[in-house]
Amino acid sequence: MTIEQARELMKNHDYVGCMMTHFDEVGGLVSGANSHSADFLIPIFHVIGVKEKFHKVSGVFFMMMRGRLMLFADCSVMINPDANDLSNIALDTAQTARRFGIEPRVAMLSYSTHGASDDPMATKVAEAVKLVQQRDPSLIVDGEIQLDAAIVPEVAMKKFPNSPLHGNANVLIFPDLNSGNIGYKLCERLAGADAVGPILQGLNKPVNDLSRGCSWMDIVHVAAITACEAMSAEYDAKEYQ
Repeated sequence: MTIEQARELMKNHDYVGCMMTHFDEVGGLVSGANSHSADFLIPIFHVIGVKEKFHKVSGVFFMMMRGRLMLFADCSVMINPDANDLSNIALDTAQTARRFGIEPRVAMLSYSTHGASDDPMATKVAEAVKLVQQRDPSLIVDGEIQLDAAIVPEVAMKKFPNSPLHGNANVLIFPDLNSGNIGYKLCERLAGADAVGPILQGLNKPVNDLSRGCSWMDIVHVAAITACEAMSAEYDAKEYQ
């Protein structure tokens, strides 16, 4: 990196925002309403970085529908996560839920429920569940599990009566970006859900993306969550000191 290259990069407003966030001139950053997510992620990774070496970044949506609040992840970043990546997404999303006062009940979704298929797509999810249970034994998590068995108690009783979720999951972890992105947009556009996000997880600072199809209220919601994250980070830092 030469000084000339650095000056050129700083003509990009996302780099300016990331640098201001990095040096604590601001508490957090919201961008992306007029740019591709991939273009916004480059300065984030370049300047902000992840919270620990080799940690992956994921995107979670707060989904509000029919008086029910749920978290969907990953719907915006990782295209085809492996079992270890999926376990990290689940743990990061559970931590996000707790940060906002939500006790997470995590469903690791699949087209299969508990060994009904030995296809690699299903076994990947089952392996991820085992990793999550090893790393956080206190977390209520189950999978691989079909969506209806995860969120409908009556269906859970028929398909999976021994599940600790009992059809009351509030955190849904999708097996890949295809299903996650399509799933949240189906809920938003056809079921009238309010989708707030994506909130980016795994970064050193509160930096969040916006969909190019967002409304002004979407921007308000993401900005409010980013402010809460910034205040939480300041509190954690003081406690640590």
